[in-house]
Amino acid sequence: MNHDPSKTSHYIGNQYYADLVQNYSDWQGDDNEISDPILRESCRRFLEKEARLLESDRHDDWLGLYAPECLYWVPASVGGGDPRKEVAVAFDDRRRLEDRVFRLQNEYAWSQQPISRTVRLVSNVTVFACDEPSIVMVRSNFLITEFQAGDKRSYTGWSGHRLQDRDESWQILVKQVNLIDCDQNLRNPSIIL
Repeated sequence: MNHDPSKTSHYIGNQYYADLVQNYSDWQGDDNEISDPILRESCRRFLEKEARLLESDRHDDWLGLYAPECLYWVPASVGGGDPRKEVAVAFDDRRRLEDRVFRLQNEYAWSQQPISRTVRLVSNVTVFACDEPSIVMVRSNFLITEFQAGDKRSYTGWSGHRLQDRDESWQILVKQVNLIDCDQNLRNPSIIL
């Protein structure tokens, strides 16, 4: 039976969780770092494109960067941990990401009235090898400034992207957003980090 991941969460199960925890454990070792400047530049440009799409509220285009079976994860614990045992600020599969984008694009997104203006800085991009040659892990630091209704907030941390090369373009398999203040009151972030 074929499943449409935009309609069901069939791929999130025990094996997916086990693989996720394994993939996000001990991946940032110096021995895994890839020094190829062309690959690093390609990943940096991709992350900057993702930031640019979010800044300009091009949420459908942003969603197009994600694989059909993907995950957007904002842990509420330092270092990410195990989502089976720890609370997350967001733990969104493809279907939930599509729900989030739909809500942000309609007039009833009360938390986004008026719509936030954001600027995103991406830096310190480092690429790491995985067992599968078409997949890389990318760590980058970020600073997001949000302005909405006279209030300015900032979000700071680092992201761990699991990217797959598909037909010479990157797709996001997993994005883990690690806020430096993940265990503090975040005042319900209504923007996509």
